[in-house]
Amino acid sequence: MTDTVVLDPYRNVPRARRQLWAHALRAEWIKFRSVRSTTWSTIALFVLGAGLTTLVCATSAAWLASGRADESVASFLTWGMMFAQVGAIVLGTLAVTSEYGTGTIRATLAATPRRGAVLAAKAVVLAGTLFGVGTVTAVAGYLGGNAFLDAEGIGVPVTHEGVLRALVGSGLYLAGLGLLAAGVGLLVRHTAAALSIVLALVFVVGNMVMLLPGAWGEWTTKLMPGNAGSGVAQVEPFNPLLLDPWTGFAVFSAEVAAVLVAGWLAFTRRDA
Repeated sequence: MTDTVVLDPYRNVPRARRQLWAHALRAEWIKFRSVRSTTWSTIALFVLGAGLTTLVCATSAAWLASGRADESVASFLTWGMMFAQVGAIVLGTLAVTSEYGTGTIRATLAATPRRGAVLAAKAVVLAGTLFGVGTVTAVAGYLGGNAFLDAEGIGVPVTHEGVLRALVGSGLYLAGLGLLAAGVGLLVRHTAAALSIVLALVFVVGNMVMLLPGAWGEWTTKLMPGNAGSGVAQVEPFNPLLLDPWTGFAVFSAEVAAVLVAGWLAFTRRDA
């Protein structure tokens, strides 16, 4: 009598590992930190933010101590973060558009077909990095700049109202700017175009709308992304007519979310 042998067609056949969101997150982190543009943009962000805050406080300390200045001393403590915005916008843009420029977005989507997971991983890596770097930059600028103010007897302690909020708010605001740039990058898929749009929106249009007459101009100025979001990163704002810091940041967050949703819709519905 002959024994019957039943063959298992799946025996010794390797099975694909189940894809987890953690895998997408790790892949995005590796891509983000392995390109030179990330390193140089981060260095530029820190130098502009911390360096210019320290420099401005050093050169203005005697003038501020004389009492002839119209601005508050505390308003200078995160002064350089206005220019650190450029680094955040560049990082946010390149996090998306660099893959379209090189064509590696096809490999990314082949490895992780769930586009929502890819976008969520990109957003977490980008926002987390910018929040950390932005906060460290603001703290470094505060310590460097306040040392010169202390030397003139006009230093602002960290317990002063608004200082801690501005230091943490700098990280939050830069993270939001990076996500805004990433959302625009998803829509236009071109580095130069995305950079031009976001930089113009924050630095040019946000100031030009102040020229609009009446209540229309006043509220348009308040609601522009750069004007609404930057208040949370300032100990005392240069423009007291803008929204309160956390109110403005809530408006800014809603605007960033709207752009990200539009970018997500474009990302999921268009070919790579």
